[in-house]
Amino acid sequence: MSRHLALLVWLFAAPLAADDCPSWPAPRAEREFAALHERLSDWNAAYRRDGSSPVSDAVYDQARARLEAWRRCFPERAFDAPPSSGPAGDVLHPIAQTGLAKLDGEDAVRAWLARRGDAWLQPKVDGVAVTLLYEQGRLTRAISRGDGERGQDWTQTMRRLPAVPERLTGAPPERVVLQGELYRRLDGHVQAEAGSAGARSAVAGWLARERLDAATAREIGLFVWAWPDGPAAMDDRLEGLAAMGFPDTRRWSRPVAAFEEASRLRERWYRGPLPFATDGVVLKQGRRPDGERWRAEPPDWAAAWKHPPREALAEVRGVEFRVGRTGRITPLLHLVPVTLDGRRLSRVSAGSLERWQALDIRPGDRVIVALAGLTIPRLDGVAWRAVERPELSPPSAEDYGPLTCWHPTPGCEGQFLERMAWLSGDSALAIPGLGPGTWRALVEAGLVRGLLDWLVLSPATLEGASGIGEIRARRLAERFAAARSRPFVAWLEALGPPPGWDAGAAPDWPALASRRVADWRTLPGLGPLRAEALAAFFSHSQVRALAARLEAAGIDGFAGAASILPAQR
Repeated sequence: MSRHLALLVWLFAAPLAADDCPSWPAPRAEREFAALHERLSDWNAAYRRDGSSPVSDAVYDQARARLEAWRRCFPERAFDAPPSSGPAGDVLHPIAQTGLAKLDGEDAVRAWLARRGDAWLQPKVDGVAVTLLYEQGRLTRAISRGDGERGQDWTQTMRRLPAVPERLTGAPPERVVLQGELYRRLDGHVQAEAGSAGARSAVAGWLARERLDAATAREIGLFVWAWPDGPAAMDDRLEGLAAMGFPDTRRWSRPVAAFEEASRLRERWYRGPLPFATDGVVLKQGRRPDGERWRAEPPDWAAAWKHPPREALAEVRGVEFRVGRTGRITPLLHLVPVTLDGRRLSRVSAGSLERWQALDIRPGDRVIVALAGLTIPRLDGVAWRAVERPELSPPSAEDYGPLTCWHPTPGCEGQFLERMAWLSGDSALAIPGLGPGTWRALVEAGLVRGLLDWLVLSPATLEGASGIGEIRARRLAERFAAARSRPFVAWLEALGPPPGWDAGAAPDWPALASRRVADWRTLPGLGPLRAEALAAFFSHSQVRALAARLEAAGIDGFAGAASILPAQR
């Protein structure tokens, strides 16, 4: 195995698909279950403490489903039940907060609607739930959601929020109980593009502060989604809420007669601008039981239809350390494939060696992956760690840099191939139809052992590489020959100099190679570090040898390269 490659596929556990079970011995199964159970308990505790989970609902649901699957996989083990939200405060809700069941797919939504003739749709605002009690029109108690039965006393905090009226308008009933969502105000927020943008966590953090400044308080809005003891008909409840000072509920509540109508509205809210983050929509039956019959459990008269998840849990199968052209080491996580927004993800970058070391990701760990810009896989963090953690040997950052690996010697294969890919890429020589796979074939055949060896390869010689037949060999040779006429600037980029080499006039190689650090420092935009890097590049023995070879090949701009002495730094 090469020095820069440490790809370890975890052989201790089989991937867990939807209905598959890991082939763990009983002791390990118990430890793995305990690790996930503890993590779910931690997330629940955070939710009870500040009303916001450290992970998204999608990640939480996937983790909980994994725990349930493991319980089914090992029926002979007396595993604990998944952790519940547990007690969350000392204040009893006047009417329980019910929570919502989640409808799994379009068929479930169609079935739910088919059984109801008085259906409404609301956006599922992504925020922090609260109960508000008004007596004689005045706010007398505010309670965090907690476990739905009991919560924390938030009355004083709510009095500091302009969005929560101290006194109701109009002629409200003597006693009014409202349930709603405290959300972060977001102007023109598009959920499909920006996701939840940390809105719920931001609000939870603000509410946890001992002192909430006026500017921050104004950033918190309130969406009332339930008036449990209000009028029986939805239309009447919406009018009553508007009269008491909550017009947004009427604005964002729409009757829906069929699935197609609900689907179009959900899609519009998902892809259009809204004043808050959402994680789906809520389907409600217009008429529902009186509040005294509500329980802290999902009812049958309301359900959530979530947006497509923007995050997924994935198991790490292996970790590969790739060395780039400039010597930067990038850990690449190989994943048990997951599907996210219609895309199959099987690997994700950890960003940098430093980040990987800080996260300490090993095969078997479960990580959270998302899509950046809806296309690029992004590592968002570690969900929980495997109990068995194999050792990995990442390459040392001290062994690689911008001036290492000019040949595919052991430990340098990766960086050298990156150099070759850069040379033929659009930023340099732009040789069509020549990618990393072809360069790898030429290197493995022993035909390319240096950056410029391809200049002298004939069609007959090229046929010696795997996968290169007579026709392709002839085309490659023609493209190699055509590259000779590329301008000096393209050839210089092919060698991979540090950024900034084009500052000031650069007529040819001798002019650049004769500059000292002090000369580079005089050019616009170049600081001391960049000047040092440029001087080091143009005076490096391998670079000077390549320039001399280009002079011998008659490449424009390199005349006299062989006679240039290294500049005094």
